[in-house]
Amino acid sequence: MSAPEVRSFVVPPQLAGERLDVALARLAPDLTRSRVRRLVEEGRVRLAGRAAKAAARLRGGEPVEVVLEAPEPSGAVPQDLPLAVLYEDADLVVLDKAAGMVVHPARGSPHSTVVNALLGRWERPGVPGGRSLIASPRLGLVHRLDKDTSGCLVVARSEAALVALQAQWKGRTVEKVYLALCHGALADTGRLDTPYGRHPRDRTRYTGKLKTAARRALTEWRTVERFGAAATLAEVTLHTGRTHQIRVHLSEAGHPLLGDEAYGGARREARAPEGLAARAAAALGRQALHAARLAFDHPRTGKRLRFEAPIPADFRRALGVLRKG
Repeated sequence: MSAPEVRSFVVPPQLAGERLDVALARLAPDLTRSRVRRLVEEGRVRLAGRAAKAAARLRGGEPVEVVLEAPEPSGAVPQDLPLAVLYEDADLVVLDKAAGMVVHPARGSPHSTVVNALLGRWERPGVPGGRSLIASPRLGLVHRLDKDTSGCLVVARSEAALVALQAQWKGRTVEKVYLALCHGALADTGRLDTPYGRHPRDRTRYTGKLKTAARRALTEWRTVERFGAAATLAEVTLHTGRTHQIRVHLSEAGHPLLGDEAYGGARREARAPEGLAARAAAALGRQALHAARLAFDHPRTGKRLRFEAPIPADFRRALGVLRKG
């Protein structure tokens, strides 16, 4: 078992008068105030050699010692797997996730995930920032993409970056734009704002048709290209980030994604296996959803970052089938 990490500081004069938890969060930017308070409550912070309270006011010049618990093993094994990296620095990495790749290890998918690939990448020399500073790599996942959804995915490499990025996702200041191929002729534009939660009869699925729910889901779309009455290519903007949100909203609006096994697309294709939409879905081989664009503020510098994941080959094949008719 790894030994705990001990950090020592001397309170600078400019932090005189501040609370201990506020000062520590500034002295150690990778520690959030909530984590600092937890460390204080556990007796892991000593001020001038004595246990202290989070609200203790500082005079300046006092020694502070913080004992960080030893990281728990993540259980994830580093693997040398291909990754399409759109951007990387010491704070975060932005990937163009391949369809078919699970984001983090779980029962049934213990290996060959994004987390395994990142661990393998960060063990190699010459990678910016070295390893992730987060004890468990799973904690660095700011958001998720379904296994069969491709495109932009951001992973934090420190707790401070994770907290700052999660605040942006929660505050809805992140731009998230997807490309979706769905059944039928979708309206030119649309907006769905519904209650959202697990399906009452199938806990593996979600629905926006609940009468009441603690959460809401907001989706907007703009039609990019129609393929007669068979299918539509739409640009979909997520204003919230609920599990399966685009898949659920389009399905319940009568336009399930091509190839979607859970929300009705595959059932439509099975009813007309020689139809245009079914042939396009077969060329794609997965649900037709791609996280095309992502924009957010850098967690340390505040600079607006914008990323675009190119349309993958399988998605282009499906579009080729639809355009040929």
